[in-house]
Amino acid sequence: MKVILQQDVRGKGKRGELIEAAEGYARNYLLPRKLAIPATPDAINTMKLQDAARRKEEAANRAAAVATADKLRGKTVKISAKGGAGGKLFGAVTGKEIAEALNAQLGVEVAKQQVVSDPIKTFGAHEVRAKLGYEVSVNFSVEVVEEA
Repeated sequence: MKVILQQDVRGKGKRGELIEAAEGYARNYLLPRKLAIPATPDAINTMKLQDAARRKEEAANRAAAVATADKLRGKTVKISAKGGAGGKLFGAVTGKEIAEALNAQLGVEVAKQQVVSDPIKTFGAHEVRAKLGYEVSVNFSVEVVEEA
């Protein structure tokens, strides 16, 4: 019996896939638990439309990530922080502060989770990487200056 999976089913397939399942397994397990629906022509057409919409959305999101990477490539963001003797900071500059500085100075929206960096604990220029998703990443500079 052909069914379309509504959720991931271990050993059978991923959500949205059209699979061939044994009649008893489909009738007694997959369908009552709403893990799958019968593969009627209407359901197959709906599945294809949803798949096309999902691919289109992924392409748009990937294009947005590439555009953001182009805006960030080669840029420098300045962050001021309080520090002590020997060029050390009181505390550290974290991904959250870097993301906020990117938004304020360059107008680029980057989530704090996308900024891949160890906490910066010294003044000066540091290379930071942002993973923007869809296998798109970019390096940019963060310059930490002493707060006046």
